[in-house]
Amino acid sequence: MESTEITVRSGDRLVTDLTGELARFCAGRGDGLVNVFVPHATAGVALMETGSGSEPDLAGAVDRLLPREDIYRHRHGSLGHGRDHVLPAFISPSISVPVLSGEPTLGTWQSLVLVDSNGDNSTRKVRFSFLEG
Repeated sequence: MESTEITVRSGDRLVTDLTGELARFCAGRGDGLVNVFVPHATAGVALMETGSGSEPDLAGAVDRLLPREDIYRHRHGSLGHGRDHVLPAFISPSISVPVLSGEPTLGTWQSLVLVDSNGDNSTRKVRFSFLEG
């Protein structure tokens, strides 16, 4: 298995597009699977359309589902930080994508994104791991 970790700055936005980093990692690797993993308790990764208004739609959905209020038992950090720790139960911290001829087989409108609502920590690590088929 080949693996690398990148650093991502995400503190000022909920959604950070990682599609370019994914494509660069997969380039020249042939056929297999790529796993993307975020080793943080307050972030996840997802496949979604970007650039069409979906990012604010996701932000609104997260706010409705997990309001940023002082309603959580987990209370350290900024107001509503407990919601940040619940987020990965809904948006998984890992995802696997098939790779064919060195290209991730994303759908036409799919992008790989980091979803991170934790403004207290703006630096994230993302691990890409390739398993040859």
